[in-house]
Amino acid sequence: MRLSILTAALQELTPRERRDADPDLGVEEWLEFARQIGAPNIELSAALHPTESDVPAAALLDPVANTLDLREPFNAARAARVRRAMQSTRVGLSDLAYFDNMLAADESVRHRKHELMRRVFDAAVLLGTDAVAGFVGRNPALSLDANLVMFEEVFVPLLKEAKARKLTYRVEQCPMPGWTIGDTWHNNIAYAPGPWIALHRICERHGVGDQFRIHYDPSHAILMGQDSRSVFQYLKDAGYDFLITGFHVKGQVIDSRGISAWGYGGQTMQRGDWRGAEPSTAPGEQRHAWKKQTVFCEHELPGTARHDPLAYLQNRTVDWLDHQLAARELLGIDPEKTFLVVEHEYPKARVQDKSRLAPILSASLAFTRAIDEAAAAMYALQHEVLPAQGIAVQGIGREAYRS
Repeated sequence: MRLSILTAALQELTPRERRDADPDLGVEEWLEFARQIGAPNIELSAALHPTESDVPAAALLDPVANTLDLREPFNAARAARVRRAMQSTRVGLSDLAYFDNMLAADESVRHRKHELMRRVFDAAVLLGTDAVAGFVGRNPALSLDANLVMFEEVFVPLLKEAKARKLTYRVEQCPMPGWTIGDTWHNNIAYAPGPWIALHRICERHGVGDQFRIHYDPSHAILMGQDSRSVFQYLKDAGYDFLITGFHVKGQVIDSRGISAWGYGGQTMQRGDWRGAEPSTAPGEQRHAWKKQTVFCEHELPGTARHDPLAYLQNRTVDWLDHQLAARELLGIDPEKTFLVVEHEYPKARVQDKSRLAPILSASLAFTRAIDEAAAAMYALQHEVLPAQGIAVQGIGREAYRS
C-alpha cells in the first residue's frame, strides 16, 4: 500500500508566529521534513485557526494543526508554490484533512466550519488530490436518530459540493467521547459499520453515495471493543466492503486497570470538567472531559507498543499484521492505490522538537512499511501461489466474531 503521514504529528515544525505570517511556509517545511524522515506522501491537515474556533485550544486533547492555513482562500498562486515544493522534495499528497464537527448545533458556528470545508475542497482540487478526510460530527442536543435527519439536511449538500469537484469525502470513525463536557459518548455519528451503512443509504438517495467513504482507523475500533477483522467481515457480509478506501495507521493500547475502574464508558463522574451541578467555563478544566477515554487507553504510534499476542486476542491493542492481511482478504480495495496514513498521537512521544521526533516518526514509518510488505507476501502465498499449485494453506488463523 502507499505510505503517508498526517502533518498534525508535528504542529510546531514551523512555529505559529512564522506560519501565521506566511501561510504556505508550514506546508513547504513539512514537505521537506517528510523527505527527511522517508515519508513519500503527506496528509495535509487543515483546521480553524485558534482565533476562529468555537472550541478553545486549551480544551482540546490535541493541539490545533492547521498546517494548511485557509484563513484566506487557497488560490492558484498558492497552489503553484506548494506544487513547486512537492516537486523539489518528491513528496506527494495522499489527501487533505479537516476534522471538525460538521453537525454543530449553532448555525453560525456550523456555517463557519462548512465554509472552511469548502475551502479545503477547493484546495484539494488545486493540489491535484481526489480525497478529503474528516468527520461527520454530531449535534449533541439531538438524539442519534434525529442526527440522521440533520445529516440529510446539512451534510448531504456538502457531499454534493464534493461531487461537483470530483472528490471523495472519507470519514474517520472516531466517536470523539470527550469532544463535549456532556455525557454523550458518540459525538461523531459515523463511529461504526452500522451507522456507516445507514448514512450511506441516505447518501445514495441523493446521488452522492460514491462521495461517502470511510477512512478507517483501527485505534477507534479497539476503543469500542472491536477488532479489524470482524469489522471488515461485517462489511463484507452486509455487501458494503467497498466503503473503506483509506486508513489511518494509529493504534490503541487498553489499560486493564482503567477498564477495571470504569469500564469502556470511561470516567463518568468527578472528572474535573464540572463544578458541582454546572459545567466549568475554564477551557483547561473542560479538557478533563477526555477522561471518558484517556482513563482506560492510550494511543499507539505504530511500532511503539510491545508485541502482545494475548492483547491482540482480547482486542486490547491492534494486531497490525492481521489488520493488513484482513484488509486484503475482506475489503474491496486495490492495495496499490490505497493509502496508509501514519497518525502520531502517542502522548509520551508527542514532542514538538524536530530533532527528537524525526527518528521516532522515521522508525514508525519503517515499521508500517515492513508490516504491510509482510502482509502482502502472506496474502500472495496463501491466496495466489499455493492455490495455483493446488496446495492447501496451513492452520486456521484469526477468525472474525470469535468469542
